[in-house]
Amino acid sequence: MTNLTNLQQRQNEIKSKVAAVAYQLPILESGFLFHQDVRDNFYYASYLFAASQEHEMEFAGDRQLAKSKAETILQRLLELQDQDAQSPTYGHWPLNLKPTPQEASKNTLPVELMGSLMVYFYDRYSAVLSEPLRSSFEEALQHIYKSNFYRKKVEHYNHHEAKYTAAKLIFGQRFADKELLEDGIASLRLTLDRITSIGMSEYGGLPWFWHWVQAFTCAWQLMKDQELKQELAQMLDYLWRIRSTYYLRGAWVGPHSRIWPHDMPRDTNVLHDYVQYGDFTLPEEMPRTEFAGFLAYEAPADALELALHRKAPTEVKFRIPKQAGTAANDEDVLHSYAYITESFAVGGIYERMLEFDNEQHRWDVSLPLAAVTGVNHAYFFHPAAGNKEGDLRHQSEFSEVFFHRNTVIADYQIPESNQDQIIGCLPAGEWVEDEHALFGICGQAYMAVYIQQSYQREAFADRSIIMSSGRNNAVVIECIDKHDALKKGIEGVRQFASTMKNRHPEHAQSDEGGAVLTYTTLNNDVLVFKSGPDRDLGRWVNGQAVQFDAYKAPLK
Repeated sequence: MTNLTNLQQRQNEIKSKVAAVAYQLPILESGFLFHQDVRDNFYYASYLFAASQEHEMEFAGDRQLAKSKAETILQRLLELQDQDAQSPTYGHWPLNLKPTPQEASKNTLPVELMGSLMVYFYDRYSAVLSEPLRSSFEEALQHIYKSNFYRKKVEHYNHHEAKYTAAKLIFGQRFADKELLEDGIASLRLTLDRITSIGMSEYGGLPWFWHWVQAFTCAWQLMKDQELKQELAQMLDYLWRIRSTYYLRGAWVGPHSRIWPHDMPRDTNVLHDYVQYGDFTLPEEMPRTEFAGFLAYEAPADALELALHRKAPTEVKFRIPKQAGTAANDEDVLHSYAYITESFAVGGIYERMLEFDNEQHRWDVSLPLAAVTGVNHAYFFHPAAGNKEGDLRHQSEFSEVFFHRNTVIADYQIPESNQDQIIGCLPAGEWVEDEHALFGICGQAYMAVYIQQSYQREAFADRSIIMSSGRNNAVVIECIDKHDALKKGIEGVRQFASTMKNRHPEHAQSDEGGAVLTYTTLNNDVLVFKSGPDRDLGRWVNGQAVQFDAYKAPLK
């Protein structure tokens, strides 16, 4: 599938859609559209203002009323900034506007991204803003600049520091602060050198990866110095090559260091993907509009080719650096695996890490967004202590994994002190239940799901939830493309189930008292997964031990 329309057309589609929502939403008594996140007021008002000015956009409302409404919201927003230079929250906004916007405590997060985006918005529309609002923007940007929130040393190479670096460049240029601009250049070079030589510790960190993209795209679009603009382009080329590597028609393949409910078990934070790739339908649900409709940088041709034309199955094996300061040495890394086809992908990370808020997502099967109705990821996990019912993200440390092409094995050895139930999430599709197994077709992919212990399945319109109890448990999932299945004489899910139900994994005890799982794939690869009481593992494919030597440093 090719790039269906150009980036600007897709951005206009997003702007029109968000502006239409903003136009219809009532203004609350406080003068805002939302109270849960101050930034949403800025984003939606920005889109509404754009609709009032950009006549090439589709917009059914009264453009003068749209401008007036947008300016009212933006004026109220700017008035919430802490403009007391002696205050510890100088230059900041509240995040949540409760109990009232005036009483809400200030927070360091909104200005990180919103501050730079405000510069972009003001530069683009200042000539058509009302005089009072123009004056308020000028004042607010001065206070952001003087607050120095971004004057931090690069140490962790995370999304916060990426936004600080972009802000140094943006505000350094805007206020002719040579020292700040040079600090930003040094921070940019340090960050780019780190991630291209060692890799990004925030692997698949959603939605924070998009903050990297937005911050540096904003700086790139505003930058007047052409040499510096080219360095920012190098950063953006790298980021889009990363995204393209793990892209499957709207899905984000493989493991995630952090994940939010709108990214798992269904990818819904996809506006930047839509603008860049355009190979799926713009969804109705837009949980994080941010500035996807305004900021765009076209990915390099090789990245687009990789993302949009997956001609053959690909194995992606990378070494991932641990967060700065947590690695024992240079060889103390994580190992990320993905097997990507045009119809599905299997991927994950071998090492369990306690990331921020315990949001690491270890592994899953990913499907293209258009392939299914509802969730597009399949996975199992053992919930961590304190995990809330219905939240499918927070995983315990009591699991180990084994990846081989289109097959994943997950082993669970759960201590007595923990609840013994594992939870699975499967996409909606046609499923056949069998004892200790489920066989399904979802889009163009067949899935065989084997569960060591008995299970219960609860089917919903958009997913199936699987529950299985037992101190010793394991899950094996093997996928096959519909066309490849046809070559093996498989037509339809019932024939697939008939073929696969005699291929159940074999479970045994090792001499050391651990578990041994043996599974033979449809391609007759024999996978052996062995765990001991001290969690030492052995993984073999056709008698050969799995090695991590082939796992390489990141993309260049």
